[in-house]
Amino acid sequence: MSDWFQLDKEYMMSTYCRTEVAMERGKGCKLYDVNGKEYLDLFSGVGVNVLGYNHPKIVQMTMEQVAKSLHLPFHFLNPVAIEYAKKLVDCTLKSGKVFFTNSGTEATETTLKLIDKYRFIANEERDGVVVLKNSFHGRTLGALHFTRQEKVYQNFPKTSIPVYEVERENIDQLEETIIKENPIAIMLEPVLGSGGIYPLSSEYLHGVQNLCEKYNVLLVVDEVQSGMGRTGKLFAYQNFNITPDIIQIGKGAGGGIPLGGIIVGERLCDVFSPGDHGTTFAHSSMGTALGLTVLNTLLDDGLMQEAYETSLYLNDKLQDIQKENAYYIQEVRHAGMMFGISVNDTNENVKKLQIELMNKGMLVDVTQGNIIRLLPPYIITKEEIDAFTYEFISCVHNIAATASI
Repeated sequence: MSDWFQLDKEYMMSTYCRTEVAMERGKGCKLYDVNGKEYLDLFSGVGVNVLGYNHPKIVQMTMEQVAKSLHLPFHFLNPVAIEYAKKLVDCTLKSGKVFFTNSGTEATETTLKLIDKYRFIANEERDGVVVLKNSFHGRTLGALHFTRQEKVYQNFPKTSIPVYEVERENIDQLEETIIKENPIAIMLEPVLGSGGIYPLSSEYLHGVQNLCEKYNVLLVVDEVQSGMGRTGKLFAYQNFNITPDIIQIGKGAGGGIPLGGIIVGERLCDVFSPGDHGTTFAHSSMGTALGLTVLNTLLDDGLMQEAYETSLYLNDKLQDIQKENAYYIQEVRHAGMMFGISVNDTNENVKKLQIELMNKGMLVDVTQGNIIRLLPPYIITKEEIDAFTYEFISCVHNIAATASI
């Protein structure tokens, strides 16, 4: 057991289950621990490092921005933040405004506060937000109750905003809930991420849009995990030609620097007044400079299309593995560079599979107990995919041999 592990236990609050591996640096799709061992990161730092680690453009912009300023007071105009906000609006709703936060969770909190203010000034009787079962929208006190995973919210007091939970893909249940509860908004992930990588169907999303228009309900899409090019479009909702009122961003937006935010349409963009909302590091110099760099790299370098084509290669390999091991691997779900691999085994054995992969230099995530989740960096190569799938097959066979299925 490493000294770092003992020190972590002694001085760091226990909010995540950590391994005994101490990471030191990254390059491309690889991480290196303090002993120099190399790992291929198929989870891109919890979906953050979409351009990989230490991408040349990120490094260059970081050095340039450090020489200018790390932080400027929010009382003054920030040209980089304004340019970034304009580009986000131009790439999405065409007309609207942006508020930048430090994380995806803060984006959810901002959304909830904005919706509540909208209710007040519009003298709306409607209240509450509809969310999908097993969705994830953050862990802060307000956001965690809109995360419909019991292990996340069960030990905390309820939010003052009513939450109505519905099953995904059940449009009839959604309409019944809207009629009965009269909510102000529906919040959804176009691809349920922490819930196991379940892409919502085009039919369902168009049905949601129609119900929002029919009953005058706000539509919020949480693109914290599925956004910034991960599904082949800048945002996943753009694959379906729907128009949300609010788009939440985070994770990969900042290229490794904490950055989140919301993009809002015309109906909501002037709801907040000065003093209604804010945070010290909103539209930070470093965050928005790197956010703009990530956005420009995705749009100008053709990286989103390249990444999508590479994702098809990985999907083909995983589907072949599933067919050959159908007794153990139930299903492989995929939406661009998002993969959910459902394993027919105990949670304990799936954890062992993850650890064995890590010991062989392959980093993956486990969510919902038995689902291997992959969120690879967009720059991953076919050679790196081949190396991963080779080790994955080997580890699957080793763990499956001990399973009682």
